[in-house]
Amino acid sequence: MPIEKITADLPAGFGRTVCVTGASGFIASWLVKRLLERGYTVKGTVRKPDDDKNAHLRSLVGASDRLELLQADLLDPESLRAAFAGCEGVFHTASPVTDDPELMIEPAVQGTRNVINVAADAGVKRVIFTSSIGTVYMNPQRSLDVPVDENCWSDLEYCKNTKNWYCYAKTVAEQGAWEVARERAINLVVVNPVLVLGPLMQPTVNASTAHIMKYLTGSAKTYINASQAYVHVKDVAEAHVKVYETPEASGRYICAESTLHRGELCRILAKLFPEYPITNKCKDELNPPKIGYKFTNQRLKDLGIEFTPVRQCLYDTVMSLQEKGLLPIVSRN
Repeated sequence: MPIEKITADLPAGFGRTVCVTGASGFIASWLVKRLLERGYTVKGTVRKPDDDKNAHLRSLVGASDRLELLQADLLDPESLRAAFAGCEGVFHTASPVTDDPELMIEPAVQGTRNVINVAADAGVKRVIFTSSIGTVYMNPQRSLDVPVDENCWSDLEYCKNTKNWYCYAKTVAEQGAWEVARERAINLVVVNPVLVLGPLMQPTVNASTAHIMKYLTGSAKTYINASQAYVHVKDVAEAHVKVYETPEASGRYICAESTLHRGELCRILAKLFPEYPITNKCKDELNPPKIGYKFTNQRLKDLGIEFTPVRQCLYDTVMSLQEKGLLPIVSRN
């Protein structure tokens, strides 16, 4: 058989090694799965490699011979050097999700700078950084009539004044990533996901899944008058792989499917799962429903990403919570 035919039949990642920081996280777990499916050898950084919380990663197809879990700390460059050694690419997904400034800002900002610098030192060819839509839309001067695209940036003073330390830290972190990437001449591409839902691989409920869990359990007696954009976790993982494997990919990529008012989200959940005590009452009954920003996802569509409809995303999330025993299965009367 000609060598060209053999090469063509090999998966895209065959013989290639990449690192995923924060490998046990919600998005990162699906990314590791997708990379292994593509044939890559993956080095994943976690806090405690032997922890049972990483069992879902070790059970993945291909993990036994192509996944290595390593202890690393974003604020410890030496631990990152060991993780990045021999890697052609790095996917930087690790970041705390909290509005506590003491826990959020330094790991997000300095940790990201460390990742870019160490990647440059290690000769890494490309870094894919998981940023956030929080670096894009937090600006009170932006019109709701104009779709938010990759040229938009959040206003840091507004983030501070509203004490949104997550968006503040992620914005400063992404700006710092671009600055260091230019200084070190490293190939950086950024993915900016909106709120991510879908099936969980990890054994615990993550922050974005808790966003809808409260409606299913009935702990939320009302919903707030706000709109939110959503995207399926599998689409986010696929977007990361796509921008990594596309040589001409550059800049930022907003990863969003559609925007829903919280009331519409509750109505969809109630229709799909009427057995749960999902509220139909808005906390703000005086004002009309607030319109959310519209986000363009055209850049990822141009790369071939097909987004999962938000209704399917919500269904997959709830089914996953049931299957993992995180949400009681209630019989329908």
